[in-house]
Amino acid sequence: MAIYFGENRFKFGVFGLNCAGGMTLSSAAERWRAEWDDIVAVAKIADQAGIEFLLPIAKWKGLGGDADMWGRSFETFTQAAALGAMTQRIGLFVTAHVSLLTAAFVAKAITTIDHVTHGRAGLNIVCGWNPDEFDMHGVTVDPDTRYARGLEWYKIYQRLLKGESFDCYGEYYTLRGLVTDPLPVQRAPPVMSAAQSGDGQTFAAQASDILFTSMHSVDQVRDTVLRQRALSARYNRSPDIYVQTQIVCKPSRKEAEDWIHYYAEEKADQEALAYFRRQKAVTLSKSTREGTSEADKAVLASVQPTERKYAGIFPGMYPLVGSPDDLVEEFRKLEAIGVAGSALVFLNYLQEMPYFLQEVIPRMERAGLRRPI
Repeated sequence: MAIYFGENRFKFGVFGLNCAGGMTLSSAAERWRAEWDDIVAVAKIADQAGIEFLLPIAKWKGLGGDADMWGRSFETFTQAAALGAMTQRIGLFVTAHVSLLTAAFVAKAITTIDHVTHGRAGLNIVCGWNPDEFDMHGVTVDPDTRYARGLEWYKIYQRLLKGESFDCYGEYYTLRGLVTDPLPVQRAPPVMSAAQSGDGQTFAAQASDILFTSMHSVDQVRDTVLRQRALSARYNRSPDIYVQTQIVCKPSRKEAEDWIHYYAEEKADQEALAYFRRQKAVTLSKSTREGTSEADKAVLASVQPTERKYAGIFPGMYPLVGSPDDLVEEFRKLEAIGVAGSALVFLNYLQEMPYFLQEVIPRMERAGLRRPI
């Protein structure tokens, strides 16, 4: 059984644990520092609580600013293997920039992790957006061809994991003598695509078991769910759809609002946000430039230098702010429109996640959204 399947109606992952700052553009002293022992502690807590997966970010340099979010990060394949050896149940995704890694390498590496974890590995495919990071590798991001290139890469990877031996003479790849052994423990480790734009979601419809996408509003996510179902049906696929949520959970809504005001408004790292917007604008997909879908319009808005509430919350990361009861109600709304689950982000995972697990998970069980472990 693949790691993204299970009995819970609404599933959870932990997102960004491997990077300093996680997914929060904040210079608050309490921010996540990505110390290895803290990462291990959070992974074990999540594993024991029945959280479904860990999802890392593949980063090579930071965003600058006061805190240099992502300036410190652990590589995702080696991290997954290490954490997999120290956990029992939780799924371990790796995140692969397909322009930087060959399909043959990834097939071998993810199979290794799948054996280490006895069938708990998953692959998150990303096609890249930050030119500065790709310059470190001597690679150029072409926004108009990256998804076509990514799809060709995926098809090569897929054939390798079927145990085929073959040559490839494609539009983007010329490869000879492709083969890999051993094969994964799972028939095929689940593939996730963190696609935000319409072009990216078309790619995900052909290549992914899970679409992991931004959330800007409930209406936008509803549109994404309906659009993705229709797109995927053309390719006889039916991916699960996950969103990303910034969790601010306190005993009362007032405490939660005060906390997020402090770290995401007073301590928002505006310089890092400005850098993100500049870099993202360079590699916008064609569908985003044209405003094709609601998701495209939201991505386009995220690169505009406009005032928004909670500037320290990463664009596309939806803040859920309130008491445990408030959060359960929000998750109920998402499940009702067809969202399979959410990847969770906290300002500081080790300080904040235990309270969320202690208070929200039992309420999710009573609401019928999760089952006791």
